Amino acid sequence: MNLVFLGPPGAGKGTQATRLTERMKIPQLSTGDILRRAVAEGTDLGKKAKELMDAGKLVSDDIVNAIVELELMRPEAKGGFLLDGFPRTVPQAKALDEMMARRSMKIDHVISLEVPAEALVDRLAGRRSCPKCGTPYHVKSAPPRQPGICDKDNTPLVQRPDDQPDRVRQRLIEYESKTAPLNDYYKTKAVIRPIDGTKEPEAIQKQIVKALGV
Repeated sequence: MNLVFLGPPGAGKGTQATRLTERMKIPQLSTGDILRRAVAEGTDLGKKAKELMDAGKLVSDDIVNAIVELELMRPEAKGGFLLDGFPRTVPQAKALDEMMARRSMKIDHVISLEVPAEALVDRLAGRRSCPKCGTPYHVKSAPPRQPGICDKDNTPLVQRPDDQPDRVRQRLIEYESKTAPLNDYYKTKAVIRPIDGTKEPEAIQKQIVKALGV
């Protein structure tokens, strides 16, 4: 089964993707991991991607598309895969369709985790972590025993700059303009599977499993 995961920042894609791929015994192909592997392996595409990333620039679609296509050719992806973080735009989705068609393959399901914007702001803006041991917290759902202090080593907790409310809202605006149109694109192909992402992780996973019939 070939799957695509969609959802705005903070929707829980990473958690659900990990659970699902473990259940289905298929690889999770994350765009970030794919790019890092290409760079680490020193491929021609990886070198080009590294040059752009080192210069603080976005890796162009043609490079990302080519690197993803190489990933789809790996033996471990032949029995199915889950794409996380790709496609991000309709042009990338069309490129993916072309890649799949060249191999007589198709995307079977597109899982779309749906969470209201303000719930996402609340979810992301409440995240904290310990800079020393890395333990994650949330001011509401998983608070430390002492506000602002790590339970394990008494280190003051920190908030990622990207998790500031104004930064979160900006990321959501960018998602709506660039990535949200993918829902309409995949609806025309009758493969979109909307999932209520406001529930607890276990309940979300049950929805996904039911939608996929696995």
